[in-house]
Amino acid sequence: MELAVYNIEGSKTAKTVKLNEEIFGIKPNDHAIYLDVKHHLASRRQGTHSTKERGEVKGSTRKLRRQKGTGAARIGDIKSPVLRGGGVTFGPKPRDYSFKINKKVKLLARKSALSHKVKDDKLMVLEDFSMEEPSTKKYLEILKKLDLEGKKSLLVLPDHDRIIQLSSRNIPRAFVARASQLNTYMILNVDRLLLMESSIGEIESVLLKKES
Repeated sequence: MELAVYNIEGSKTAKTVKLNEEIFGIKPNDHAIYLDVKHHLASRRQGTHSTKERGEVKGSTRKLRRQKGTGAARIGDIKSPVLRGGGVTFGPKPRDYSFKINKKVKLLARKSALSHKVKDDKLMVLEDFSMEEPSTKKYLEILKKLDLEGKKSLLVLPDHDRIIQLSSRNIPRAFVARASQLNTYMILNVDRLLLMESSIGEIESVLLKKES
């Protein structure tokens, strides 16, 4: 499978890159994608939500009225869950939402997500480029030339590039990540995936290495 390489001016160059069919050309497994995205989002949850139960609410334990003879329902103290300001019955408590997922499933999910992007024509390969100094304006001009202004985009770098990271961080919906950081959620959460030419080899080496 070959894709054309574009420059940062938005023009197609004479170069092409060959993508590994085992990573970018498989039949996507949507269930694996679902499990991996669910795992990722669950792991991000803080789980610090908490409510007070009856025994944790401050208040008197005096019985509010006698048990029988009032014509009304029986009731206990002021901390009863049926009263306003009382305790919460079966309310949320701090918990860990993360769960285990097999490495092979995560691997399959990433390959499926990349294959989806290729099939939907939402993956673009860019010539390697660098910036001399951080400039939000220059990075925004690159996005405009690629017709990505206002759209969600993810630029995948072969390695950490502090200048490009700083240039993009103030632009809404424009994300930058290293190839080694790429996960299923990041791939699917953008309208267009931009791969630097040299990042493709890094992606393939990471995914094929984990497979073996």
